Amino acid sequence: MMSNLGATSLNRQRRAREPMREFDRLPPHLRQWLAQAALPWSPASCRKIWRAAEAEGASVGDVLARLERAEQKTLARIGHPESRLPRQDQLRRRKDML
Repeated sequence: MMSNLGATSLNRQRRAREPMREFDRLPPHLRQWLAQAALPWSPASCRKIWRAAEAEGASVGDVLARLERAEQKTLARIGHPESRLPRQDQLRRRKDML
């Protein structure tokens, strides 16, 4: 059976927490971004980025752009074919969802 992680060289980690419960507790815009992400992000790591950006006074669109940049940097680092910096077309589409 094929894994939902796809073809990635990222290390897999076992979680002590319940990721689906953590996912359900995320803000709606963050859940929507995470559901469309190219990488298997953990809800905890996304929440950490979200809270740090909120503390700086960033808007929802700015936070989503920050997450997109972090994902693109990781994709480029692992040599994933979907990596392309910047992904302005997707950023615009995601901002339109707000």
